Amino acid sequence: MTDEVVVVIGVGGMGQAIARRQGSGRKLVLADFDQAGLNRTVETLRGEGHQVDGHAVDVSAARSVADLAESAAAAGAVVQVIHTAGLSPTQATADRILQVDLLGVAHVLDAFGAVVAPGGAGVVIASMAGSLTAERFPAELEGALALMPTDQLLDLPFWTDQAFAHPGIAYGLAKRANQLRVQAASLTWGARGARINSVSPGVVSTPMGQEELDSGSGAQMRGMVEASGTKRLGTPGDIANAVAFLLGPESSFVTGTDLLVDGGVVAAVRSGALPIG
Repeated sequence: MTDEVVVVIGVGGMGQAIARRQGSGRKLVLADFDQAGLNRTVETLRGEGHQVDGHAVDVSAARSVADLAESAAAAGAVVQVIHTAGLSPTQATADRILQVDLLGVAHVLDAFGAVVAPGGAGVVIASMAGSLTAERFPAELEGALALMPTDQLLDLPFWTDQAFAHPGIAYGLAKRANQLRVQAASLTWGARGARINSVSPGVVSTPMGQEELDSGSGAQMRGMVEASGTKRLGTPGDIANAVAFLLGPESSFVTGTDLLVDGGVVAAVRSGALPIG
């Protein structure tokens, strides 16, 4: 029998919850830029009984992602790919956010779209920020974000606009691009008999989420939570549950779409209950 391989890129709070949910009885391939954090997570999950290999990866580098995809395919049939890696506005400059959150996702869609097994599925973790910025950018920019060849993404003339030098704006644009590129990638993944979708979390209580809540934008984020229908922070388990649905047989007719898992924040904005400038 061929081993089934589940690849999880990014071993933060969401990545670990998803790995635990999806990894039982399969080979787990975990990847992250932070070698020390990756090593700790691999050892923890091995101690819990999972079969795990760890791979250092820089998603902003095409060759690094291609090496990861080749290694995963050599280990067995790549049946699930979950991309959670990313940087938030408090963690990096706008340029680095575009390299990791925008270009990195494009690299993963390309590389794993070439090796995913028939019947397989993938999920990219985007963000409600992408949904909040939908339709705020020119149509020609959205079209380019969806379809521009990956090696030309960071050469778009739009990046000369100083607005995109703001980390928060760059983050929203990158996450919108994630949603759009997943739509486009659903055709190439579909040609292999596989599916690809994205999940857009709201404010989730992970270490990254707590860092954002403690930042200058924390008050606005708490206001979003309070205005939402659920009035609570999300948990890594909430996201893992949504990802499990999109990877499983119950969603076999779902591909190229984005699942908003935000506790109702975007609904509150769109209803006018929560004004956003």
